[in-house]
Amino acid sequence: MLGTHLNLIAPISPSLCRLSCLHPSPSLPVTDLLKVASRKLIFAAKSHSVSTMATEEENVGNARQQLAKLFEVSLRRIVPDEQDVAPVIAASTGKFGDYQCNNAMGLWSKIKGKGSEFRGPPSVGQAIMKNLPDSEIIESCSVAGPGFVNVVLSKKWLAKRIQKMLIDGIEKWAPQLPIKRAVVDFSSPNIAKEMHVGHLRSTIIGDMLARILEFSNVEVLRRNHVGDWGTQFGMLIEFLFEKFPNIEDVNESAIGDLQAFYKASKQRFDDDPAFKERAQRAVVSLQGGEPKYRNAWLKICEISRKEFHKVYERLGVHLEEKGESFYNPYIPGVLKELSDKGLIEESQGARVIFLEGFNIPLIVVKSDGGFNYASTDLAALWYRLNEEKADWIIYVTDVGQQQHFNMFFEAAKRAGWLPTDGALKPKVTHVGFGLVLGEDGKRFRTRSSEVVRLVDLLDEAKDRSKKVLVERGWTEQELNQIAEAVGYGAVKYADLKNNRLTNYTFDFDQMLSDKGNTAVYLLYAHARICSIIRKSGKNIDELKQTGEIVLDHDGERELGLHLLQFSENVEETCTNLLPNVLCEYLYNLSEVFTKKFYSNCQVVGSPEETSRLLLCEATAIVMRKCFNLLGIEPVYKI
Repeated sequence: MLGTHLNLIAPISPSLCRLSCLHPSPSLPVTDLLKVASRKLIFAAKSHSVSTMATEEENVGNARQQLAKLFEVSLRRIVPDEQDVAPVIAASTGKFGDYQCNNAMGLWSKIKGKGSEFRGPPSVGQAIMKNLPDSEIIESCSVAGPGFVNVVLSKKWLAKRIQKMLIDGIEKWAPQLPIKRAVVDFSSPNIAKEMHVGHLRSTIIGDMLARILEFSNVEVLRRNHVGDWGTQFGMLIEFLFEKFPNIEDVNESAIGDLQAFYKASKQRFDDDPAFKERAQRAVVSLQGGEPKYRNAWLKICEISRKEFHKVYERLGVHLEEKGESFYNPYIPGVLKELSDKGLIEESQGARVIFLEGFNIPLIVVKSDGGFNYASTDLAALWYRLNEEKADWIIYVTDVGQQQHFNMFFEAAKRAGWLPTDGALKPKVTHVGFGLVLGEDGKRFRTRSSEVVRLVDLLDEAKDRSKKVLVERGWTEQELNQIAEAVGYGAVKYADLKNNRLTNYTFDFDQMLSDKGNTAVYLLYAHARICSIIRKSGKNIDELKQTGEIVLDHDGERELGLHLLQFSENVEETCTNLLPNVLCEYLYNLSEVFTKKFYSNCQVVGSPEETSRLLLCEATAIVMRKCFNLLGIEPVYKI
């Protein structure tokens, strides 16, 4: 069963562009609740993961889980006295089977010299195979090499699983994670600054992870930890008062380009000592709660949110904002709790937490008395653990913030907020990602060396896809809808298909190509499948109820097997928080459908038409669910 070895945790990290919080607000009472409440190898490591991931409801669509249960019975039969022996099941990459049980060598190393009847890994493998209980799942088994047990799945069982999905819905194939509630902290731009390409990865990756957890029956709190507090607001407010003596005149059109407004205020702050002094006093007035300053701050935040909404609307991303200002009142109480536990010390005028294994301390109060990332993040973590009761907190930021979160997590463990054993809940994870690069290999920027505004980038993606589609005879409404689906989907997929830890080069021509591993190719492939079903003239919903899937042809069977592996690929994506795993699965599904099934198996007009139409429908359903999990709108005709 696969549990403790499915590493659902790694360190947490702050949001993308968090700001410093200077000057504490009055503390709120904080209760005494501050207490504890590779990839293939990781995934195939131990079958503990099966029983843990499949909690109360069996996932009948996950072949690996089903096989692990059978092999667990066999292992108990042959080594009843050995502890911690769990099935190690992996999809096979060879020609000898669909899956492989890889326990023999490890088990032999445990039992040799104990008077065992076995004479090496091959004999252990033979015993594992012979002691398997009867099951409709397995068609045949064989032992190869040093005891690898190869399994060929029954094509009748595969067909039944797919047919049941067509009737019951693909939700029945969703993983059952041992997590009830998760916080996904992503996007997190700074108020008064426009979202740019630097926010792209956090927003897209965070939304995808939220979607896949929601599909897996986890309650997800989508948090936008915006930078809405700190010294820059004194600068902005004072500049606003100069431009608009009557605060009621302030609106989006009056201010105009918010980014230009920010730059002008920053220039004034840097060049004019008198203005700088007024701005610093404005911060004190704002954080002291003076209505005039608070109203100005609210105006700036409101205008910023409207700009953010334009991006989120294009991307189809939904978030609930809880910015730095929300957690600010909790900071003094949280720091008092940490201080009472003896974690906080004075150092060079600052208050810090010294952590073993780190060359620098974690600063929680700066020498000027102001709060910073660490103090805000500690307060946010306390709130998420104690008020929101999260089992798993995931922070999606760039890899450059890894050390901050390693230190932050370590401090939380020392405080007793998080268990020292990473396999226990509550869990925290930092989902790091690399840079978006331009063709020159440097950070992606405009020709004038400005950062690329995300709204402009998305609009260009839509416009480029529209030019390609315009000759296909769409109505204007259809053209706009499809151009958005293709353009925005291309940008998302180009990001998600890469391992998130690596940098990638932003290239419109490549991402909008209809050949290769691109969203355009996949969207068109889905549309072609829908076209096959339409051209048949058959009622596919009726066929689901009356027809039968048969997997006699090799192409049919290979497609059926790949369809059934959807569930375990979703599970792996959730477990390791790697969107590229699902992208790779989706691309391979399209390739198997086209090159193995459709190229060799006539659908419309063949004696097997009903079965093959159902396989087409099953493929389209799985592709649509993959698109949905990736945040991409499907296309139904081209």
